[in-house]
Amino acid sequence: MAASLRRPSFTACSSPTDTDDEGVLGTCEDASISKRFAVSIGYWQDPYIQHLVRLSKERKAPEINRGYFARVHGVSQLTKAFLLKTECNCQILNLGAGMDTTFWILKDEDLLPRKYFEIDFPMIVRRRLHSIKLKPLLSKPILDLHSEDTLQMDGHMLDSTRYAVIGADLRDTADLEEKLKKCNMSTQLPTLLIAECVLVYMTLEQSANLLKWAANSFETAMFINYEQVNTDDRFGQIMIEDLRRGQCDLAGVEACKSLELQREWLLSSGWESATAIDMMELYSKLPRAEVIRIESLEFLDEMELLEQLMQHYCLCWATKGGSELGLKEITY
Repeated sequence: MAASLRRPSFTACSSPTDTDDEGVLGTCEDASISKRFAVSIGYWQDPYIQHLVRLSKERKAPEINRGYFARVHGVSQLTKAFLLKTECNCQILNLGAGMDTTFWILKDEDLLPRKYFEIDFPMIVRRRLHSIKLKPLLSKPILDLHSEDTLQMDGHMLDSTRYAVIGADLRDTADLEEKLKKCNMSTQLPTLLIAECVLVYMTLEQSANLLKWAANSFETAMFINYEQVNTDDRFGQIMIEDLRRGQCDLAGVEACKSLELQREWLLSSGWESATAIDMMELYSKLPRAEVIRIESLEFLDEMELLEQLMQHYCLCWATKGGSELGLKEITY
């Protein structure tokens, strides 16, 4: 439906995915709350997350907060590198976006792509759109950038000139592509796709289909993937068991056994170059001043626990085409 530009309206809309995948939906809530807590004690600046995510009364462990800092920093650095290489003449697809705030932060930094798309389960999208509707700090930048008299919006979709939110199941690439094209996704623009703890919750066949769809759909593209790794050792097994106790099965865990498997998974899905590093390596490369700052925020009793945690998450990125832009030169 077309809603008034200054009076966006939302309608409730039921979806068959609402009652499915409850464990995965729960991980979105956990990650969002953990990020909000880390922001609240000064790990990084994000004036928008408080308008999307409640502040938990439960204090998060220091190693968890440092892990989220490294995750946010790593994904942000790779994203900005892509934007600089393309001079923002590109589009971004945030797959499984949850309550992410990157769109608003990039706008503040004058680094917005031509269009920024967010995709997640309809249930999560409805909650996100409800917050955007109620919070002027979130809605005003979208409206200010919108060039038409009406804003396309309903209970599970928002489409504006520079920003779109789409309720879809990433396991159904045909439906995903149809919805993206309705929101004016271009297959010709250089495209960055971001997935944080998304592929691991799909079967290997489903994640391969998504990776292949992404590699085949765009002439020039980059894929950033953050998720578990080294899942075969004792610490990794305990991590998986904890998630399963929370009714969350890691259907794609076979691809997470090593950094080399992560890299091969991307290459075998049609990507031309792929790099994978564990988060401890990334942490060791953080700017020294930032490390001193965040480590002064909280006392960490056992550095070994942080190292174990970081060695079981990784950041991977892959590219296709874009030799004239230097996409293969992007590194952390």
